[in-house]
Amino acid sequence: MLIELTILSAFFGGLFILLSSNENSPKLSFYLSLVPLLGTLIMWLNFDGSGNALISGSTIAFETYVSWMSLGPYSLNWHVGIDGISMPLLLLTSILTPLAILSAWTPITHRKSQFYGLILLIEAALFGVFVAFDFFVWFIFWEAVLIPMYFLIAIWGGTKRKRAAIKFFIYTNVASLIMFIGFIALIFGLGDSIQSLDLIEVSAALQADKLGGLGLLDSHTLKSMAFLAMFIGFGVKVPIVPFHTWLPEAHVEAPTPVSVILAGVLLKMGTYALLRFNFTLLADVAQKWASIIALVAVISVIYGAFLALAQTDLKRIIAYSSISSMGYVLLGLTTYTVYGLGGATFQMISHGLLSGLLFMSVGLIYNATHTRSIEDLSGLADRMPITSVIFIVGAFGYMGLPLMSGFAAELFIFLGAFGASFPYAKLYTALSMFGIVIVAGYLLLTIQRVFFGPFEVKGNPDLILPQIHDIIPLVIILLIIIALGIAPNIIFEMIQDAVEPLAFLFGGQSNV
Repeated sequence: MLIELTILSAFFGGLFILLSSNENSPKLSFYLSLVPLLGTLIMWLNFDGSGNALISGSTIAFETYVSWMSLGPYSLNWHVGIDGISMPLLLLTSILTPLAILSAWTPITHRKSQFYGLILLIEAALFGVFVAFDFFVWFIFWEAVLIPMYFLIAIWGGTKRKRAAIKFFIYTNVASLIMFIGFIALIFGLGDSIQSLDLIEVSAALQADKLGGLGLLDSHTLKSMAFLAMFIGFGVKVPIVPFHTWLPEAHVEAPTPVSVILAGVLLKMGTYALLRFNFTLLADVAQKWASIIALVAVISVIYGAFLALAQTDLKRIIAYSSISSMGYVLLGLTTYTVYGLGGATFQMISHGLLSGLLFMSVGLIYNATHTRSIEDLSGLADRMPITSVIFIVGAFGYMGLPLMSGFAAELFIFLGAFGASFPYAKLYTALSMFGIVIVAGYLLLTIQRVFFGPFEVKGNPDLILPQIHDIIPLVIILLIIIALGIAPNIIFEMIQDAVEPLAFLFGGQSNV
């Protein structure tokens, strides 16, 4: 019941904050957000799962299976649990949420109780996405994330917040519909070979080749069409090129704490779902299309990096950087090697921390100067030394500086990708490595323009320096990034254990 208690603590904590006073809600929401963090830490310290939850022979940690109701010929069940893929994502969610709340104390000045309550409700829904193994339950949590995120952008965002929120909602909602159609088509194709919408049962049936045709579609065509539908649906959430256009607007208009949650965790919903659905349930199609998917990944890496290079808004730079970083995740997933799949999962965690760190740093710069344009800023290192040092170190982590989490993640992905067997794997890997050069280019240019040279803030020479509660979240995230860079096995060991069955069954190798 520990999973349920953790979800409920975030959910009821959010409801309680919605009803609390604006004056008390900031500190109260922070304290309440520590309860889910405690729950995930207990689960991490007592984690005893093994293997991959969707592969037979695996052990799911903290598993709960309760019959719920029937939907036609299928039973719907409350089935939740944790394996080595979901556990690190739960940790990421529970760590970033209280830190995002802490970072919101300065910039959020109105309707505070509603803001912090919605943050906790998002956390509860995110937990559900990463632990649910019944598709119906999973889909409820998946859609539940959209509602509070829409209001967080639309109410507390910038001048174009309503447009950005509507675009975010339409893109992701249409994508969910496309994904839903693809999965349900698979269910109909499996017919009476399954009796529930449990992902483990569906996985076993697909691996046993129980999929039949549907209408005019034979089983192979049906599987390919379902793969494509789910790939598009999840690809929008990631986002990958060309489904990325909603992301920069959402980031620019969202308040900084919301950008931290959006980039740090919400994008990982897409890559997590790709790993669970496309690259596990339909692994044979993923292998067949691996070269094409890898090409999409390389385009996302390089195109996202070049888009970031062309920006002058600090938030837009980091937003487009996220597209590039998620391209590396997609490349790793195509490899079906332990290091490729494990590196992709590790990159989800690393990017969540690094992007959260950079967005928080930009938030402090904006709070102090009331601008995010690199053309309006110069010499901040003299006036904001702590923020400057943290941003610069985080940027070097983004570039893949050794002894930081970004280096470990990219190293694992490149090792796995060079060992992949699909056509042009080595070429695609080399091209994606070129993306690091572009990332280094625009981040170094940003650092040089914003933090060095003579001090200047156009139109606003007086700085509002950050307070201690603004700096603490940055320091904590930076320490975790360094810890994962020095000792990646803090989480990589359980990740490796979870992806090894996929590499063994579908990639034909377990040690590369």
